[in-house]
Formats: sequence, C-alpha cells, structure tokens
Amino acid sequence: MRLVHFTASKVWRGHEQMIIDIFETFQDNNLVKDQLIICPKDSEIFKIAIKKNIKVLGLDFKSEYSLSFAKNFKKEVEKFQSDILFLHNSKSHTIAVLASIFFGLNVPMVLFRTLIKNVGTNFFRKYKYNHKSIKKIVCISDPVADILKLSVKDHAKLTVIGSVVDTDRFINNPKKGFLHEEFNIPQDYKIVGNVSAFCKVKDHITWVNTVEELFKRGLKAKYVLIGEGSLEQDIKDYARLKGLENEIIFAGFRKDVNKCLPEFDLFLFTSKNEATGGVILESYACKVPVVAAKAGGIPTVLIDNETGLLAEVGNSFDFANKVEALIDDNLLRDKFIDNGYEFLMSTSTRIIIATKISNVANEVVVNNAF
Repeated sequence: MRLVHFTASKVWRGHEQMIIDIFETFQDNNLVKDQLIICPKDSEIFKIAIKKNIKVLGLDFKSEYSLSFAKNFKKEVEKFQSDILFLHNSKSHTIAVLASIFFGLNVPMVLFRTLIKNVGTNFFRKYKYNHKSIKKIVCISDPVADILKLSVKDHAKLTVIGSVVDTDRFINNPKKGFLHEEFNIPQDYKIVGNVSAFCKVKDHITWVNTVEELFKRGLKAKYVLIGEGSLEQDIKDYARLKGLENEIIFAGFRKDVNKCLPEFDLFLFTSKNEATGGVILESYACKVPVVAAKAGGIPTVLIDNETGLLAEVGNSFDFANKVEALIDDNLLRDKFIDNGYEFLMSTSTRIIIATKISNVANEVVVNNAF
C-alpha cells in the first residue's frame, strides 16, 4: 500500500504529533509499502519531518478553496501513485474533495477527526463529509463520532480508534527536581501543573480560580503552566488581578515537556471540551496523577476514581476539593498511577493505534477503492 498523509495545518499541536507517530510506526513495522506527507512548506510539521528524515513534500498553501492548489495537489498524489489518502484537517479535506470534483482525483480517502464540533448547516461543509471519495472517518473518541452522526448520512463510515502516545518519549524520564531549581520552588512545596495552549476551550480561567482557592486553603504548592497561545497575556493579567503572580509560574513553550511532566506532583486539567486529552495519557506514562474536567471525551480516558479524579466543568471549588483529596493521599495516588499506566499501555501505544489505523486503511483499499 502506498499512502499519502495530507495536512494544511501550519501549527504544531497534538494531531500533528499524531501524524508523525503514525508515519514512523507504519515505517518501523512495515505496515505500508511507501508513504509521503504533503503539507505547507512553511508549516511546523514540514520542519519536523525534514529534521527526522521523513519523506515530505512542502507546497505553497494559501487557501483551502484554491483550485490551482487542488489541481497541483492531484498531480502530486498521482505522481506518488498513492493507493489511499489520509486527510488530517478540515482544510486538507476541502482541498481533496475539490480535487476530486474538478480534476478527477480518483483515490479513496480517510478523514481524521479530532474535534467535538458540529459540522454546521453550511451546504459545502456538509457535502464534503458525505462525498463519495470519503470512505472512512476515523474519530479520536466516541463523542467526536456522536456529533458527526448529525451530519454524516452513512454512520458505517465512522470508526473510533482513540489517542496515540509515543510512550518511549515519556516512560523513562525520572523526576529530578529541576523545575524546583529552575523556578526557585522550595523543596517542600508540591508542583501542580498543566500543559496546554492558551485558548478558550482549555479554560485557564477556572485553572487560575482553582489555584486561588487552593492558595486560600494554605496548600503548600506552586503552580506551573506550560504552553503559549493567543490568550496567554489575558491569563497572566487575570492571575495578577487575583494576586497570584507569585504562585503561578508561566513557563512558556517548552520542547522538554516529556521531562517536565514527571516533575509534577499532580496534573490539573480544566479543559471544558476535549476530544480525549492526550496529555492525560502522557501524564499516565510519566506516572503523574490527574484531576480533570468531566467534559467531552475526557471520561473515555480518565475513569473516575480508577485512573484519576473528574471534577465538574468550570467549578473551581470542586477542582480544589479533588486536588486536596489526592495530592497528599499516597495510597490513592499509587492506585491512580498504576491504573493509569496500565490503561495507557493497553489502549494507546503507537503500535496499538497504528494497527487499528492500518486495518482501516487495508479495508478501504481492498473493499472501497474506486
């Protein structure tokens, strides 16, 4: 099987990491004959692929509705002699369908969907999900599939595969105390942390409110936020307004997240609409207990009172109560750490998810080719 991965995304988020994970696992386990990533040449994934010596083609991308780009894309897919096309974001989905409609691109397509978001009533948006070229829609969780059922006519196209974690990057990083040293945190203080982009859905407002409540209660802890994004300054201003500028540490974007996570004594995740929460699984790999919001697909990877604790969305008092209950309870922590690690290794490793996706691809090529 010859496979093309196509994304029009220029940023680096969890899904772009997934593309690399799947590409490398397919390659390492000989699950495909050959594969290629097509992406914008000014994108982060292009830079990563070049660095990793992954076969990649960078194109000039400006608009998902560019017919000239769709025509060029069709030419490149046919030049590669691809048997199947993986579409990894909405814009790539649009381009591929336009290439099929206007230029006769005749390759079966698999769409990957990681957002819990209604397709909406726009005619073309609904049309492209039901286009004959889309043979399967791979969803990261059941809530993602459920919301697509409102727009996708053939529910048999929908399949759920879960999140993938490159466990090798996370499981062998022991806690060394370097965050305590880097940020001058007293050794007897715990670290409550979070890793996420500063955007509305991550609900950093509730995160800061939770810190405020824990600080009032006298918890001996410092609070570390790793990430960047459009709302970062807003959250910094909000923390300052709450008088928490000395309690919350804004660590910015970091390339060593796999080493930072084990430094946390607890991972606090307040996101209010997450497809799964891959960073929760990464916390399991690092053996860090988790308190997270009961939102979206999070309960599919965090089993309440088994692998962690769930709190009510937006309720900072509930979050604070759960953090207090867990952070100093060694028996409960050990239970969640052991169960979380077992859950991760049985559901979400590279080879497990890659095998599921490979099975989908083989089914499409064998049974659903044009």
